[in-house]
Amino acid sequence: DDCKGNNKLNFEVSNPDFKVERDGSLVALKNVSEAGRALFVHARSEHAEDTAEILIVEANEKRGTLKEIFKTEGSLGIPRQKRAILATPILIPENQRPPFPRSVGKVISSEGAEGAKFRLSGKGVDQDPRGIFRINEISGDVSVTRALDREAIANYELEVEVTDMSGKTIDGPVRLDISVIDQNDNRPMFKEGPYIGHVMEGSATGTTVMRMTAFDADDSSTDNALLRYNILKQTPTKPSPNMFYIDPEKGDIVTVVSPVLLDRETMETPKYELVIEAKDMGGLDVGLTGTATATILIDDKNDHPPEFTKKEFQATVKEGVTGVIVNLTVGDRDDPATGAWRAVYTIINGNPGQSFEIHTNPQTNEGMLSVVKPLDYEISAFHTLLIKVENEDPLIPDIAYGPSSTATVQITVEDVNEGPVFHPNPMAVTKQENIPIGSVVLTVNATDPDTLQHQTIRYSVYKDPAGWLEIHPTNGTIGTIAILDRESPYVHNNIYTALFLAIDSGNPPATGTGTLHITLEDVNDNVPSLYPTLAKVCDDAKDLRVVVLGASDKDLHPNTDPFKFELSKQSGPEKLWRITKLNNTHAQVILLQNLKKANYNIPISVTDSGKPPLTNNTELKLQVCSCKKSKMDCSATDALHISMALILLSIFSLFCKSLP
Repeated sequence: DDCKGNNKLNFEVSNPDFKVERDGSLVALKNVSEAGRALFVHARSEHAEDTAEILIVEANEKRGTLKEIFKTEGSLGIPRQKRAILATPILIPENQRPPFPRSVGKVISSEGAEGAKFRLSGKGVDQDPRGIFRINEISGDVSVTRALDREAIANYELEVEVTDMSGKTIDGPVRLDISVIDQNDNRPMFKEGPYIGHVMEGSATGTTVMRMTAFDADDSSTDNALLRYNILKQTPTKPSPNMFYIDPEKGDIVTVVSPVLLDRETMETPKYELVIEAKDMGGLDVGLTGTATATILIDDKNDHPPEFTKKEFQATVKEGVTGVIVNLTVGDRDDPATGAWRAVYTIINGNPGQSFEIHTNPQTNEGMLSVVKPLDYEISAFHTLLIKVENEDPLIPDIAYGPSSTATVQITVEDVNEGPVFHPNPMAVTKQENIPIGSVVLTVNATDPDTLQHQTIRYSVYKDPAGWLEIHPTNGTIGTIAILDRESPYVHNNIYTALFLAIDSGNPPATGTGTLHITLEDVNDNVPSLYPTLAKVCDDAKDLRVVVLGASDKDLHPNTDPFKFELSKQSGPEKLWRITKLNNTHAQVILLQNLKKANYNIPISVTDSGKPPLTNNTELKLQVCSCKKSKMDCSATDALHISMALILLSIFSLFCKSLP
């Protein structure tokens, strides 16, 4: 009785196998022997609450299901079978106020031994968190020392036993369950934010946008955690202050306006913010509340085709120039961040030579029309293009592209003075080296693309690395002013390259460049060379093979090897050396006897295989040195041992071979 009419009186039973009817009757839901015989009943109204402990005690055991054990105004019920320790479950409301300690229950023992004591143990007594509960050793009263928090620990499982004076266990241990009764001390909380939902514009009424879910730390089996949802505020309030509805139990947010009002293009903003409230106690006024903001974005669909801002665009471009020539502008009412707004342009007519391309500017959505192949004024001074624009995303079924999605571009090509063009370019010709100075190499041909201007062309040398060529300024004839030499360092892979200019008479004049490649054929114009030209030998050498000679020629085959090696005539009664051919390019000089320490000049001639052949007469310097203890001494050689007559003979021989 709360003295105020017991409004909204509610009973909670600690044992789920029992219930209390509205008239106060305590009813067993299963056999009492199976359900247990000790429980607490917690009563609560709007203005008061209290807890009663009920023990079911009776001498005789009854079998079968009991519909009613007792009424609160009736008998004491059926007695419990006798046992040594009776430890009935204890219910304690959380958040109790001082004073503490506070008695919350009692343990009973049928053992009446002298000096017997109760001892309590477990989590909350002698285990962390320690000291929450304690028991009177003599009376068995159980007390709590401070306020409890069900959300921290909802149940405590303790053990109670009876000991003698020495601490030895007489009976037990027996389990003692302590349950913390929930109070509504936790507000609902939205933990999964931010909450952002999307709904397509034009969606049907009742379309689900998103779900809001709050959490309440109180007991989920009680109204303390029974949540109800509500929309407190909508921003903005147009076109309707009630654009959305939230299911009070599930938290689902749905649209409640017609599809016509859910039009993104006519809205003040495509973003709505809802302040959502979650209230426990099933939404009653006494419930605690928590709030969160839900952001709902109205997504765009492609219900507006892009349209050109005008039907015809103009552009001017100089011939021979590439790049962007005009930007085509369009308008589109759809969302700029989507494919429903982004434009795709296509040239559908007027571009047979693929001289034009069009691309979309990603920032402005404009169509950038470009020339990708240089235009020629002399071929066409005007071009007309037909261009269409579409979106990346397809239009919705009931919308189509109209005439405003196509436009015409008129392009005017301006004439510029273009440089003359050589035909062909590069130019190629083959000539023998050593042709006479003044020989004609080639007559070039250059034409002016500006056929409507009737200009004249003059020629000049641009790059002539060796200084071998000249060009006639009016007729373009190229001639030689020096001997062409295939062996020149300016010739690469038998090809000599020169550049020439063709200059028209325009104002200012324009220039064209032509490249000439001259392939030079080889003639036998280089005598072979001999190597090495110095050799040393010991005066007492046993191996008289003095040196291996090699020959090389700057010309090309067949004007090179095989080479012919010969010794000039030796003076004196005895021959001192001889030469032996080893292969096409090498020969070996051999002494026929040991010589005195001195310097000797051996005249040798080498002849190539050209037609006519060329001969090189040269001398091999031979130093005969003294050799002692593996050391060669050539420092004090005697005077030159070769007769003047032999030298004159060699000169005469060279002169004779040079005659035609």
